Amino acid sequence: MKVKKGSRWDPESAPTFWINHASRLLMRLFEQGLRPLGFGMAYLPVVVALEENGPLLQKDLADRAHVEQPTMAALLARMERDGIIAREPHPGDKRASLVSLTAVAKARAPVARERLIEGAEQALAGFSAAERATLVALLRRLVQNLDGASMPDSPR
Repeated sequence: MKVKKGSRWDPESAPTFWINHASRLLMRLFEQGLRPLGFGMAYLPVVVALEENGPLLQKDLADRAHVEQPTMAALLARMERDGIIAREPHPGDKRASLVSLTAVAKARAPVARERLIEGAEQALAGFSAAERATLVALLRRLVQNLDGASMPDSPR
């Protein structure tokens, strides 16, 4: 769809405004529930991967979380500082270390999962099953439209 030159942007009439606003509110709600447990939303892909697979290499965690190695290194440093993960030498490669969840993180993960479920339920209170399914379908299509998309070149 081509936008008319000189069109006035009315953010509150755009679905994207409300998607962004809802996302920010959800993140705030989830962070409030996770923070007392020592978790943050950024930690969740690592926690889930380690729960499902056991100890993994940093490279494997970066691949699973779809982030670059330096980003994962910084995230793991914070998680180690917060007592969520531990590193141990890789038995077959002296340069590498295996990352695993600490006992504390393993004990808190089910509580964190419950808080996320409660937050999602709070967000969707009053939605019927059909409305929830429609919302999910529409958001999936939105994500497909955006996956790999880029903004048009700016005028010169």
